[in-house]
Amino acid sequence: MNTNQEFRHKPIMLDEVIEGLCVRPDGTYVDGTLGGAGHSFEVASRLGADGRLIGIDQDKDAIETATRRLEPLRDRTNIHIVKSNYVNMPEILSDLGVDKVSGILLDLGVSSYQLDNFKRGFSYREDAPLDMRMDQDSPTTAADIVNDYDEHELMRIIRDYGEEPFAKSIAANIARYREKKRIETTFELNEIISKSIPASRKRAKGHPSKQTFQAIRIELNGELSVLEDSLERMIELLEPKGRICIITFHSLEDRIVKNCFKTAENPCICPPEFPVCVCGRVSKGRVITRKPIVSSQAELEDNPRAKSAKLRVFEKAGERL
Repeated sequence: MNTNQEFRHKPIMLDEVIEGLCVRPDGTYVDGTLGGAGHSFEVASRLGADGRLIGIDQDKDAIETATRRLEPLRDRTNIHIVKSNYVNMPEILSDLGVDKVSGILLDLGVSSYQLDNFKRGFSYREDAPLDMRMDQDSPTTAADIVNDYDEHELMRIIRDYGEEPFAKSIAANIARYREKKRIETTFELNEIISKSIPASRKRAKGHPSKQTFQAIRIELNGELSVLEDSLERMIELLEPKGRICIITFHSLEDRIVKNCFKTAENPCICPPEFPVCVCGRVSKGRVITRKPIVSSQAELEDNPRAKSAKLRVFEKAGERL
């Protein structure tokens, strides 16, 4: 890892996350998106000898940085760091002999390190190979999606995951360009996107590539499908009164979390005209955040990347053992 480009990701809504998790000294907590351990360091510093922190990340640079950062706390509490995707959390916990946990945290999206390290290909502001892999061991890169997906599939991804109104034009121009040569770099893709969007739109919005790059990154790393596949299982992993805190950065993620938490709280599928519930579905807990928590003005001034962040918290039903 380039030591000059270490994970410097500022933990977003740190105080709100710690409060949301209700960290107990003897609790077991899982950070499913460990990153540079900004949140995890604060969690672990509140744990005692009977406490446990389990950090999961698929980015090997994050694993290296988090390992170093958490090292001073290993004498006071139990820390386990695992290179994997949080979708594998049930299996990871089982391997560690953990049945239930006190809290789970997900800080979704791309980290500041991944954006700022232009060689990773996440940023549209620096010329670099089209990579965008959160797991560098994955064989597929963003270039494979851009060059190998058919035009209709590209359009769907850019439209649905990027919420880009000019998705059809962008996909058509990508398909036309790659007939001549393979698209290899971020700036090549920038140029194609720029020519696909009217000048009036480019003046009104931010960087013209932002939404398309987001869409390709989400598709490549399976971000939405992993989230959808994981949420219910993570709620099941919580002990009574255990909490799950999730920070999202765009509307598609937030909608998935909001709907899952709502269903977990009110799972009944009986028609509204039924006088009593007969489906037998029991509530798994309660939504703590009726509206998502957002960053304070002071945090936004210090860290503009927190602008779109939303924090939602769910608490498992039952009495603490």
